Amino acid sequence: MKVLVTGNAGFIGFHVARRLMARGDAVVGFDSVNDYYDVRLKEARLRELELAAARTGASYTFLRADLADRQAVEECFSRHRFDRVIHLAAQAGVRHSIENPLAYVQSNLVGFTHILEACRHAGTAHLTYASTSSVYGANRRMPFREHDGVDHPLQFYAATKRANELMAHAYSHLYRLPTTGLRFFTVYGPWGRPDMAPMLFARAILDGQPIRLFNRGDHARDFTYVDDIAEGVIRASDRIAEPDPGWDATAPDPATSSAPFRIYNIGNADPVRLGDFVAALEQAFGRKAQIELAGPQPGDVPETFADVSALQAATGFAPSTPIAEGIAAFASWYLEYHATGKIRQ
Repeated sequence: MKVLVTGNAGFIGFHVARRLMARGDAVVGFDSVNDYYDVRLKEARLRELELAAARTGASYTFLRADLADRQAVEECFSRHRFDRVIHLAAQAGVRHSIENPLAYVQSNLVGFTHILEACRHAGTAHLTYASTSSVYGANRRMPFREHDGVDHPLQFYAATKRANELMAHAYSHLYRLPTTGLRFFTVYGPWGRPDMAPMLFARAILDGQPIRLFNRGDHARDFTYVDDIAEGVIRASDRIAEPDPGWDATAPDPATSSAPFRIYNIGNADPVRLGDFVAALEQAFGRKAQIELAGPQPGDVPETFADVSALQAATGFAPSTPIAEGIAAFASWYLEYHATGKIRQ
């Protein structure tokens, strides 16, 4: 198939694009390569994708452009006819959305609208897009289920991703565009984002700097290895969303619809305390961390825990990477790139 992967210079998009090429799909990447974090890491991912295409013989094209540029999106769709669109580009970061909300409007709302419009006019067979576990917000019923309400986001980032889900449903209903939203739970692994906890913790441990554990380290996160995430994304993309024949308008299920629309959690289904995650990093690096305990941060939720039974039933997806194995692989990659200085900010 020919697949558009937006955000392919990003963490998850990179892994998804590489996995698609490994199975023989033609990939078109679309990314603005903005400077939200170290551009050198994004450029290194892009070079790896070029090397992967050369190794596998897969077709790979990269377009450096901004999804908020409507003309650029339209030109992309006019030059290529896609069998699938996997939309992973977004302005990410919970903290950053508190400080710079307008960036999220352009990328997550305007950019997503351009993707929806392009898919609609092109008659795209299936649009799969990234949402986030952050949409569960103030919800405290564990594990998080797609059938629960998600109307109380705690950060603007989460609000924009929830808006994406609602926008997708409108297009599925109005234009019968099949859409599948994936609520990612905390993703970690090689080539990760420097602003996320695993990378920040790794750097602090190796540099002998203190790690601040907010909420006194009592947060729990459903850490999910990136290879499992990439596998789940592709499985979801392969299964085109269909209307739910049992959908009841008098008791509407938020995760399905009478339109070709689906929402799934994609996580590890096994939360890990932040303190325990740091301990696993200490073991992988063979060094002790300096810990500073702090109170909670604005917008933080105390725990995330994914129920992934719906995605498993639909696609056969099941996370398969234990936390110790995933952290060991991450640490091995980090040591190699830390030594070369490629991921220093």
